Amino acid sequence: MTEILSANLPRAIKLARRLLREGEVVAFPTDTVYGLGANAFERFAVRQIFAIKERPPDRALPVFIYQIDDLNLVARHVPNQAWPLLQALWPGDLTVVLPKNPALPDEVTTGERTVAVRIPNHPVCLELVTQVGRPLAVTSANLSGRPTPTTAQAVAEQLQGRLPLILDGGPSPTTLPSSIVDLSVTPPRLLREGRLTLDMLRVYLPDLRGKDE
Repeated sequence: MTEILSANLPRAIKLARRLLREGEVVAFPTDTVYGLGANAFERFAVRQIFAIKERPPDRALPVFIYQIDDLNLVARHVPNQAWPLLQALWPGDLTVVLPKNPALPDEVTTGERTVAVRIPNHPVCLELVTQVGRPLAVTSANLSGRPTPTTAQAVAEQLQGRLPLILDGGPSPTTLPSSIVDLSVTPPRLLREGRLTLDMLRVYLPDLRGKDE
């Protein structure tokens, strides 16, 4: 049975932290839509995300961290030119693709040599990642092919019974996905444009290429 708890309750984050540390999957609000998260270094927990969502096995999962210093846990290398971009726009709805740290389980990246990383800017999500103390593998909290949920109730309607806890943090602040910049290639390339447009990102990364360039 799925429990839905207000994220404002003192026990809510504590319960979510315990569940995530025990290898469970939890749903919670992010600065885009509601997400499903699991400890990125727990292989079984990561596999559970795919099972809960009925997600195709070849679609890698993004990873959330809570501070730039934790990039080394999941990424092998960060280009020097990327630091102004990251320092200016993190926390926020910017996802970057970097060469993967070999220690990160292949279940997260589905065998790819890169990993997508973000520091979220939603207070509930950021607090949860901070409290768990480990990077989280995170994706939208919907069944694959179904609408992405923007409320805890919408998550429950699709996934109730498939996970132990949904944290209710109110409606999502936006339905726009994060912008994705591939920093594993030279020159870097914008893979997906969200609220952060190509021109906005080029302020910090002048040689950034658009999708069709």
